[in-house]
Amino acid sequence: MAEKHYRSIIKALSWRAVGTFDTMLIAFIITGKLHFAVSIGAVELITKTALYYLHERVWNKIPIGQKKDPEYTI
Repeated sequence: MAEKHYRSIIKALSWRAVGTFDTMLIAFIITGKLHFAVSIGAVELITKTALYYLHERVWNKIPIGQKKDPEYTI
């Protein structure tokens, strides 16, 4: 069963929310500057969301570990 594009987008956004918060927290701990942490998080949010989406779509085409739905006939 293949995922629809909107499911990949939703998954990418939800994962990036978690990842971006983590990145901003680490950047704040290292720099001590909230402005830098938010700036780094904003750039990271855009680039990694796009990369995750592309990664998901490529993996959706690779059959490793996927089961085909049985065909039902009546």
